[in-house]
Amino acid sequence: MEFNAVYHQASDNYCYPLNEDELIINIKTGYDVKSVSIILGDPFAAGILGGGEHWDGKKEPIIYKKRLKNQIWWTTTVRPEYKRLKYYFELQTGEESWFYFEDGFVSSEQMHLEGRSRQCFVFPWMNPCDVPRTPAWVNDTVWYQIFPDRFCNGDPSNDPENVVLWREHGSVTNEECFGGDLAGITDKLDYLQNLGINGLYLTPINEAPSNHKYDTTDYTKIDPRFGDEETFKHLVKEAHKRGIRVMLDGVFNHSGYYFAPWQDVLAKGPESEYYDWFMINEWPFDKNGQAAKKKQYYTFAFYDSMPKINTNNPKVRKYFVDICANWVENYGIDGIRLDVANEVSHRFCKELHARVKEINPDIYILGEIWHNALPWLRGDEFDAVMNYPLGQSIKDFWIDKSLTNEDFEYTINRCYTSYMQQTNDVLFNLLDSHDTKRLRSDVKNLDEYFAQIAVLFAMPGSPCIYYGTEIAMEGSYDPDCRRCMPWSDIEAGKYAERSRIISTLIHLRRQEPLLKSRNFHFPNDYAAYRRVIQFQKVDFPDCYVEVLINCCEEDVEVVPQGEILLERHYIDSTLLSNGILIRRIRK
Repeated sequence: MEFNAVYHQASDNYCYPLNEDELIINIKTGYDVKSVSIILGDPFAAGILGGGEHWDGKKEPIIYKKRLKNQIWWTTTVRPEYKRLKYYFELQTGEESWFYFEDGFVSSEQMHLEGRSRQCFVFPWMNPCDVPRTPAWVNDTVWYQIFPDRFCNGDPSNDPENVVLWREHGSVTNEECFGGDLAGITDKLDYLQNLGINGLYLTPINEAPSNHKYDTTDYTKIDPRFGDEETFKHLVKEAHKRGIRVMLDGVFNHSGYYFAPWQDVLAKGPESEYYDWFMINEWPFDKNGQAAKKKQYYTFAFYDSMPKINTNNPKVRKYFVDICANWVENYGIDGIRLDVANEVSHRFCKELHARVKEINPDIYILGEIWHNALPWLRGDEFDAVMNYPLGQSIKDFWIDKSLTNEDFEYTINRCYTSYMQQTNDVLFNLLDSHDTKRLRSDVKNLDEYFAQIAVLFAMPGSPCIYYGTEIAMEGSYDPDCRRCMPWSDIEAGKYAERSRIISTLIHLRRQEPLLKSRNFHFPNDYAAYRRVIQFQKVDFPDCYVEVLINCCEEDVEVVPQGEILLERHYIDSTLLSNGILIRRIRK
């Protein structure tokens, strides 16, 4: 047996409570393992520990599995009668059997040695307050990310003196301000509602000198170029009237250069009461803009104008937790996204979680983390993270033509075995954002474009589209991905067909429960075609939803069956050209 391929631990995504009654247990093995059983029972079923008891447990097969690139992920759900569990595994290759304990592998012969210890895995107690809980509404949400300065100018009276005439086509720079504001977003809420959107994610709206606002000057104020507190409250109220939730972006890893505490540090140095609010190593600072690279103080990346906030400092944590609490209480927002979330302290994240969940247990806390984020997703920090690994994996399949449908299966399964199931339900899934090249500029044609979005909308979690995605808006890397929304062309109907397809996907996602389901598998009905994606969403005993996407050069013969929910290039009910077929099939 491939011993090195086997892994389990009685914690994190390998063993965790799904709710107060159910415990999820996962184990990885190599492909040589043909069957896995779990032997389980109450730790005290045979007596108290160390009392000479002989504990056996009950044997149950583990039947659910997902294929990874080099391993199999086996899954079972158990209901410990007394809220605790003791267990080990039996692994069979067809030729041999091995028993897997916390201290390693034991042969059948060793299992029968009298007096030999059995160091079982143990989940001690399923305390309800330790169960990771995520807000259920997020799984029903389709998000729309807005970069306010470039979305819509609804109130020219708050435009700055250097405002640039709205540019519906062509590139933009980080120095240009186009006058987009909160009133403009409010004006377009009906447009978003008709599109099917029911969640808004706004990049920062607090006072800052830049157009992107990630260099915050005042966390207590709405930027005057966007409006004021009443403008934002009105936006939230009108959004809620339409069933649209609102999430704000919080920048707590670093501040802007003109943040008052930083200005105090620059004026007073170590004598400033805010000196420990930042991560300063040396004073005075270099005057040539090289302080960050010389490690005189830490910053966001190497921008001297964005000093890193010291969230290890209790006073700093309280200040920013109070800021977020005010957003929730005063504005009535539904979510908070933390920028550069992997660099703020875990202590800050835990205190933030405790405070805002006390105000609104249903608040959604989202972290910007681009890599595996399990340490932040154990139930006491974030509800979810921006699922960049999923988006990158989807795009890679279309970019790298050597990848097969098996490779696609492996990479999707990797993304959804990294976390707990309740986390998977609310992962923030996206294909592009204000930080990346736009999807349309990454693909050759609209067939590929809509196919990737269709995959996104059929995945567990909560899908997000970036403003302009509905019209296949182009844009290269930052800042070109932040172009102005071409409202004149949209209102003239130039992009009506593109918007119709995206709106159909959005409404289908919201109306079809199976598309939101965490339960999916990859059958092998189209093995003859290397690049046909096929997966099925299963949650009901009588039906499932199947997603078929043809990425081949040739047409694919499809067996006509089920109720068609969405089709693109499905010809004569038998052939699938380079396109999409989503259908509900009765068992």
